[in-house]
Amino acid sequence: MTISRLPITGFSNPAVKAARSLREKKHRKREARFLAEGLRLLTEAREAGIVPEALWVGQHRDPHPLIDALERAVSDCGGVIYETTADILSKISGKDNPQTVLGVFSDLPTTLDRLDRTRSGIWLVAQAMRDPGNLGTMLRTCDAVGAGGLILVDQCVDPFSVEAVRASMGAVFTVPLAQADWGEFLGWLRAGPGQLVGTSLNTTHDYRGAAYASPSFLLIGNEAQGLPSNYEAHCDLLVKIPMLGKADSLNAAVAGAVMAYEVLAQQG
Repeated sequence: MTISRLPITGFSNPAVKAARSLREKKHRKREARFLAEGLRLLTEAREAGIVPEALWVGQHRDPHPLIDALERAVSDCGGVIYETTADILSKISGKDNPQTVLGVFSDLPTTLDRLDRTRSGIWLVAQAMRDPGNLGTMLRTCDAVGAGGLILVDQCVDPFSVEAVRASMGAVFTVPLAQADWGEFLGWLRAGPGQLVGTSLNTTHDYRGAAYASPSFLLIGNEAQGLPSNYEAHCDLLVKIPMLGKADSLNAAVAGAVMAYEVLAQQG
């Protein structure tokens, strides 16, 4: 099979400008597309059945079977493959030492109605999460514990930002993701089975001694403020992670991982 590659060597090429613009949220929203960089991430996507619309590969790269597989997948799906310089890859990715492959993907669906709550006994819910690294880490935690997915409530950081996608280490392609405001999420949750578990300092229940139902939706609050009190009031269970030092809370993504593994242990 012959792979057709389009050579691009000019920074002013419209395809370069279009790909580079996806580093900004307003352009991602307008185009309904996002960037993912690196052979591991793009291979995770391909193995999940998600193929980029456009694949950028570096010139003079060493042969690699995974790159060959990516190129075949893109070609089979009618996508375009650009072959370009390291400088142009750097301009698109915003990194001084870019990876040799970069993909432009169509936005993934993020509506609640596509989630199947029977998929798993564990779900993570992040409220007003601001840090893309935390969001990516929570996606990785979902993948690690076999969670049903990650639900982003209220105004969270863009899950398709370059930083969040990179931090997910490919989990953005394998973990179902949904976005909703609080009222929409609560209505969806109460329309079926599910225990809403909040992490809070305003309780005496140790997270290790609590009884978790299946499915459990683990609600993690904003990195700075934690959960609003009116959100806590809607939880079926509030639990506390003991803090033995001077800090009064864990990093949000770490707290999510601690909680998820406890629920996993209880559910067997």
